[in-house]
Amino acid sequence: MSVSSTATIREFISIFRTKALIISLLLILCFQLNGQVEKQAFFAPADSLNKPRFYTALAFTATSYTATSIGLYQTWYKQFDQSKFHGFDDWNEWQNMDKFGHAFTAYNLSNVGYQGARWTGMSKKNALLFAGIGSTVIQSTIEIMDGFSTKWGFSTGDVAFNTLGTAIFVAQEAFWDEQKIRIKISSSSIDYPTENLIGSLGGSSSLRSRVDQLYGKSGLERFLKDYNAQTIWASANIYSLLPRAGIPKWLNLALGYSGENMFGGFENVWVENGETFGLDPNTYPRYHQFILSFDADLNRIKTKNHFVNMLLAITNGYKLPSPAIEYNSLGEWRFHLLFRT
Repeated sequence: MSVSSTATIREFISIFRTKALIISLLLILCFQLNGQVEKQAFFAPADSLNKPRFYTALAFTATSYTATSIGLYQTWYKQFDQSKFHGFDDWNEWQNMDKFGHAFTAYNLSNVGYQGARWTGMSKKNALLFAGIGSTVIQSTIEIMDGFSTKWGFSTGDVAFNTLGTAIFVAQEAFWDEQKIRIKISSSSIDYPTENLIGSLGGSSSLRSRVDQLYGKSGLERFLKDYNAQTIWASANIYSLLPRAGIPKWLNLALGYSGENMFGGFENVWVENGETFGLDPNTYPRYHQFILSFDADLNRIKTKNHFVNMLLAITNGYKLPSPAIEYNSLGEWRFHLLFRT
């Protein structure tokens, strides 16, 4: 298998957690829609442990986890040689955007697990325990598979950020009984250039071709996999941290982290059809971005309709486009009238 193909597969696996999260949210939404015709109270958390809900949720979780784990192993890991359990130093790969992605996914998996547990009527303490263990098990399963594969390895950095994301959710819910700071994501489409790039043997390719191989062609693939188009945010609710009259309770201030010009894990060099291609670092410098922007906590917009509240909660994992100020590692300050990525 070529270096390009291997990189593509590894990139897919590294963002698998985000895809699994989105699929889980959609499945939960579809599952809950079945009860809408009966009574709206179906969407409200139970006051006490509801055994039919509990066993239904437990069966759904166990089945989804088992099917996803087996499918991932059969589809990807089984293609590669196995080895003794070993580690892999991937710090600074993708300018650590994948690490922040791990924290984002762990945080939101914990949120989904907690809300689902509370929906069954489980106590707050037990729901937090369920959410923390569930998120850790899901993330750790993939890390362990990495550890036994010769192509990759167990990443302590990944585990650290998995733990961080889970801890951010659990600690806030335990001590504040609310999420004052939410971990969110934003992403937008990038139109990559199609100009010819000349390889080491005189062949040609393009940056667009590289991106198609690395990040996929469809809009969904690009949303999930294109680190250049993603920003991970810590979105803090202003009113809950600094209560002041006149401040809307839904208004957030968000600090984002992103990176640009990433066309390889550690460097912008790759192999395509037996030829080596590379990008001029002066034309395509890899750099970090730190962004300050406004946001909204949609969970604080309450309606009398539990179904609408659920939709707002699902959407709340995504940072809303708004004006922003950026500082990057090139030493530049930039103002964005509408920052989307």
